[in-house]
Amino acid sequence: MKKGDIVTIAMQGDYGKPRPAVVFQSEKLVTDSILLIPFTTYLVKESKIRILIEPTKNNGLQKTSQTMTEKITAIKKDKVSEVIGRLEPDEVQKIEQALLLILGI
Repeated sequence: MKKGDIVTIAMQGDYGKPRPAVVFQSEKLVTDSILLIPFTTYLVKESKIRILIEPTKNNGLQKTSQTMTEKITAIKKDKVSEVIGRLEPDEVQKIEQALLLILGI
């Protein structure tokens, strides 16, 4: 799995239903877990931190979605599905910008 790949996960707690998520971890970091940003189909208007992603053949999404960038999480790799798609480089860049806002850097 590489940064920008889309997988399916089931998070713990309030956001625990199976949902797509984008891998957002450097390929240089080798651990038994992986950092992911989940998607939601509950769309928030004009958000600087929730990036709108339209479904395409390349990304594997079935509905218009937004990243829940503020809910970045680590999950054990064995709990993550196979890759179902991939984001475009410009979409990855928008998420990176949103993370800068969230982290205040």
